[in-house]
Amino acid sequence: MSHVFPRHTKSVMPTAVRGEGIYIYDSNGKSYLDGSGGAAVSCLGHSDPDVIAAIKSQLDSLDFAHTGFLTSEPAEALATRLIKHAPEGIDRVYLVSGGSEAVEAALKLSRQYMLEIGQPKRTKFISRRQSYHGNTLGALGTGGNMWRREPFDPVMVSASHIAPCYEYRGRAEGESAEDYGLRVANELETELLRLGPETVIGFLAEPVVGATAGAVPSVPGYFKRIREICDQYGILLILDEVMCGMGRTGTFFACEQDDVAPDIITIAKGLGAGYQPIGAMLCTNEIYGAIEQGTGFFQHGHTYLGHPVACAAANAVVTKLTDGGLTKRSATMGKYFEKALHAEFGQHPHVGDIRGRGMFRALEFVSDCGTKTPFDPDKRVAARLKAKAMENGLICYPMNGTIDGHHGDHVLLAPPFISTEAQIDELVGKLSDSLAAIL
Repeated sequence: MSHVFPRHTKSVMPTAVRGEGIYIYDSNGKSYLDGSGGAAVSCLGHSDPDVIAAIKSQLDSLDFAHTGFLTSEPAEALATRLIKHAPEGIDRVYLVSGGSEAVEAALKLSRQYMLEIGQPKRTKFISRRQSYHGNTLGALGTGGNMWRREPFDPVMVSASHIAPCYEYRGRAEGESAEDYGLRVANELETELLRLGPETVIGFLAEPVVGATAGAVPSVPGYFKRIREICDQYGILLILDEVMCGMGRTGTFFACEQDDVAPDIITIAKGLGAGYQPIGAMLCTNEIYGAIEQGTGFFQHGHTYLGHPVACAAANAVVTKLTDGGLTKRSATMGKYFEKALHAEFGQHPHVGDIRGRGMFRALEFVSDCGTKTPFDPDKRVAARLKAKAMENGLICYPMNGTIDGHHGDHVLLAPPFISTEAQIDELVGKLSDSLAAIL
């Protein structure tokens, strides 16, 4: 009898005992191709010898040092390496233990920054419908996925929400991609004027939407216009790259492809590649300077900030993603992945959209491609696909509620960057077999 509190009390999961490359093995010896990297975490695959060696070496010298008293060499080295590759203007790194913590830190820093510069009336955030920014109450309150939010709405401080940049569902017939992007970006200005620009702290968005909508990239020009609006009204642009960053989309930071630099950026998942729990919030020198020259103290903190072992692991991961060329490999293999998905599912009667960037891809399922009509939620397409894929030895990330938190189904795919063409073909084949079985 287990005493573990599982995510779902009605399911009995296999026990993972070993990971090797892009595969995980359970206690019965069955192998699973890790086609989603867990939740877009395992960018290097499993059992990477360099990362394991870095962890062991760090444990031999220092296991833990509380950041209220000391800094550590691994934390300093990781921060320096991240800033070397960060968007223009980003200068400081606040190291935490995961994505939700990173977003919480970003929200609190944003508010404190406004206090430090003498704008205390700024108390509100704006984000997008069908966004997801974490499961702590602050992060959940800014997110726009209604299914996740609903039970906790009475106890959350909520952001207001504008339309996502969701071309498959949102672009009108005859409207160019650029015109569509400008139209939905301008909703930010409309919402700012409705709320009163002087009351808004910042706008929070994922450059490529992850779990809730399935690898949805913005159209060209969208984030450039968002940046202009933020600058015009003095609000912060906060980009959540917890899932889509760290090489996942083919560039180290996802926002590089949108040619935009944020004021604050959050990362996690691929930062530690699953080897240790770690995340980070990065900000500009202007924001850091306001704290430094003001109260001098960021009123926030967690026990495991800048954990030396986690930082040593992440430093090894980031080295492989940058100097080791694995981000470039993500871009190269991502093109092969895209072609393989289109070859297998491009004419599928129930695959309405194939989208994403790099090694971050998704299929959206529909009952009718011509009308884009989603499946009835009672058919439980996502849940049944997950179960059948596991049976077939494939870990993938199907989700329901793609359109509005209730309707729509997609599957998110985020395999390790080390995947070979043959392994991509294996992933696509197992996914195809699983989809055929449940439909």
